[in-house]
Amino acid sequence: MDTEKSSNSSFEDLTNAEDTQDIRLAATAKRESTVFGAEPKAKEQHEEEKKADEEQEEEEEDECDILGNKQLIKRTIKKASSTSNRRPTRGDLVTINFSGKLDNGSLVEEEKNFQCHVGDYEIVQGLDMVLPMMQVGEVAQVSVDPRFAYGSTGLKINKDDDTEVVVPPDSHLTYEIELLDAKYEDFSDLKTFEILRKYGTRKKERANYFYKRSEYNNAIHLYRRALDFLDTRDGDPDAAFGKEDLDLSNSDLQTLLEDRLIVYNNLAMAQIKIAAYDAALQSVEHVLRCQPNNAKALYRKGRILEGKADTQGAIKLLQKVATLEPENRVVQTDLARLLIKARREEHNEKEMYQKMLGQAKKMEQKATTRQKQPLVDNSKLKMLGYLMGSILIGVAGVAIYRYKY
Repeated sequence: MDTEKSSNSSFEDLTNAEDTQDIRLAATAKRESTVFGAEPKAKEQHEEEKKADEEQEEEEEDECDILGNKQLIKRTIKKASSTSNRRPTRGDLVTINFSGKLDNGSLVEEEKNFQCHVGDYEIVQGLDMVLPMMQVGEVAQVSVDPRFAYGSTGLKINKDDDTEVVVPPDSHLTYEIELLDAKYEDFSDLKTFEILRKYGTRKKERANYFYKRSEYNNAIHLYRRALDFLDTRDGDPDAAFGKEDLDLSNSDLQTLLEDRLIVYNNLAMAQIKIAAYDAALQSVEHVLRCQPNNAKALYRKGRILEGKADTQGAIKLLQKVATLEPENRVVQTDLARLLIKARREEHNEKEMYQKMLGQAKKMEQKATTRQKQPLVDNSKLKMLGYLMGSILIGVAGVAIYRYKY
């Protein structure tokens, strides 16, 4: 009985062990099948996430916040070919296609095969700043804040005696720009009269544009760049031209001379606007060295002398200009103003001298009074001494009299 119970118990235990082992094997197989079945899905998900990260990194690489303040953002639309790694540097001549739009989608400017020098502000400043970051063949979208576009002035174009507002003040612009070519120009690229005059004239006209917008520092930079092409002699007509093997006829030299005298005159006026009188004086002297009776140069020199507080010198120059151009009302007005100013200065000088003389007389009178004052005090002291002596004598006499009697 006990044996049967024992054997039955042992059988039951073995059965349970086998069942447990089967269950474990089944669970392990199920676990393995689950893992191996899920692994492809996890792998696919990982690859998708990796791909998304790579795309995000590419987007981040393609988008560049150049200044770090969201005012100038460059996004690459089309990358340059792998063989092209040429990036333009300052002064390089680039050929570009570009178009600019307002936030409402209006097209405000578009140029094809446009040539300009990097760093010379011949295009919107935002685009000029982006060019050195592009490769030849690249197409980019550039988001430009008003500060680096047309600012608070906007862009106006005169057409048929009517002013058309193309870009309103404080407008954000979005450009699409393609860099077609970039090259450094050596002397062989600049040795012809036509190229020199073309570049010089283009810089001068762009400088005039900035002068009209009251952006005088940009205008000064462009006028100086114009002189790089029109003049290498600092305005000295007797000096050699300075560019070897440059064959220029007398008429070509005369044309370049006339062009650069205009640029020097304009440069002087821009320098006067920012009160750079010493630099303006040097610029205008270049003109007067070649043309002593150049009315514009004489007028500008008069303005410079006025700025340097030499009113009489300015009057002499404007009188000469008035003789050269008797119908020039601006000169007549400024001359009259300077004459009034000179009279006022003379009157103020007289008043100043009178005040100085009056103060000197008062100081002299005070000094005289101080010198007399000790004499009066001495006489008073003497009288006081006599009085005190008389009193003492009287007191002494009374005392002796009482002592005796």
